[in-house]
Amino acid sequence: MHKLNLKSALVLIAALTAPVAFAQDVAPDVLLKTVTLEVLAIIRQDLDIQAGNPAKVAELVETRILPHFDFPRMTQIAVARNWRLTTPEQQEALTTEFKTLLVRTYSVALAAYRDQVIEYRPLRAAPEATEVTVRSDVKQAGAERMTIDYDMEKTLAGWKVYDIKIAGISLVTTYRDTFASKVRDGGIEGLIKSLWDKNRQDRLKTANIER
Repeated sequence: MHKLNLKSALVLIAALTAPVAFAQDVAPDVLLKTVTLEVLAIIRQDLDIQAGNPAKVAELVETRILPHFDFPRMTQIAVARNWRLTTPEQQEALTTEFKTLLVRTYSVALAAYRDQVIEYRPLRAAPEATEVTVRSDVKQAGAERMTIDYDMEKTLAGWKVYDIKIAGISLVTTYRDTFASKVRDGGIEGLIKSLWDKNRQDRLKTANIER
């Protein structure tokens, strides 16, 4: 996958997540369509976000992305079979660090927004379904069309995204091999430390940019 396409996809992933008052009742595809338009409108109107202001981008990510992702489930998918080796405390630590890693990824992508267009396909799911896949196509001038699929589950708090596939490749499961390697080398605590170290490095880079 071309780097430009991946960055464009992550921008739109980040853009799908504005809080919506009726989120618990609205259909998942309608939810994604509505909030995508809202967040992209914010980006187009905010010159600080367009300029890549770390604080403004982080604020947008914190308020628009976090409420609509199931990070515990995403972390469990990424850790895979090693999840059964974890204690509740380790699960919490892994989820916190993995969430921080993903939010950083979305923040960088969001700051790189350049007028991508997303079109959602009709949802094919039974009315009583509690898990669905919302499919979409992304278009950008000078780049090939690509697909983004959102795997979502219905929870008491509304529909949540627990995996995203770009051109058929899962963003969550791409971490499995790396995570498994870290567990083999240093156990669950080694994986937690590696994520913490990575996030610390990213925080230091952001702090230097803001100076």
